[in-house]
Amino acid sequence: MDEQKNAVRIMQDYISEHICEEISLEDLANAAAFSTWYARRLFIKHLGMTPAVYIRRLKLSKSALRLRDENEKILDVAMDMGFGSVDGYQRAFRREFGCNPKEYSSSPIPVWLFTPSLIISKERNVSDMSEIRNVFIQVVEKPARKVIIKRGIKATEYWSYCEEVGCDVWGLLTSIKSISGEPVCLWLPEHLRNPKENEYVQGVEVETDYDGVVPEGFEVIELPASTYLLFRGEPFEEEKYEKAIGEIWDAEKKYNPEFIGFKWDDKNPRIQLEPRCERGYIELVPVERV
Repeated sequence: MDEQKNAVRIMQDYISEHICEEISLEDLANAAAFSTWYARRLFIKHLGMTPAVYIRRLKLSKSALRLRDENEKILDVAMDMGFGSVDGYQRAFRREFGCNPKEYSSSPIPVWLFTPSLIISKERNVSDMSEIRNVFIQVVEKPARKVIIKRGIKATEYWSYCEEVGCDVWGLLTSIKSISGEPVCLWLPEHLRNPKENEYVQGVEVETDYDGVVPEGFEVIELPASTYLLFRGEPFEEEKYEKAIGEIWDAEKKYNPEFIGFKWDDKNPRIQLEPRCERGYIELVPVERV
């Protein structure tokens, strides 16, 4: 099974590295060192879709972010992302997101971007995490802002949230331009919870004057300017993300902010950023001056 997962992850990595090129099933099979028939079978078994569908959806999602953030022509984006024609690109874009790329470029709206889950294989583990690892701490100032959030029911962390709400919310949040550059996960203080049992939510931080579309089922909360301690661990191997998170949680429990003139602030949410192995796990904990 690990050999299969490793092969699928190799194909995912190949797609990510060559997403702006034309990618054939033969290319993926060669990368995974399997026949085209078996490579395709493994891909469908572990990811629930064909390589062609996976590649098309990922290309379209990356093209949508380019149209949102960069002043580019539809033709240039379509060609750069490997689509054979503008007409074909426009049809595919509309089928995926329900609007044509020209409309989206001129007035971006929240869309359900494709954010694939990456297969984790033990065979990818090349070294063990050191027993002594650093946690970096810095003071961060957050401006007053709005946060577009999707609530659950009784979620207290990521997995219970996914069970209640689904894991694809992240793609929609990613499509909304954030003042912090990416979506966030929040542990809400009691006065911001609704229902009271729902502590953990996902959302995206936007300007206080945001007047764009709020997706159905989402809502907007307002947060004041506030101070945070940012805790960041060292880069980690993907299959050891739980240990990387535990390192930060242990550091937060042991740290006394009074050393630098602060105390913990229970009126603002604790913030979790997407665990990305190459940058280390990051959380922001609210504090206030003593």
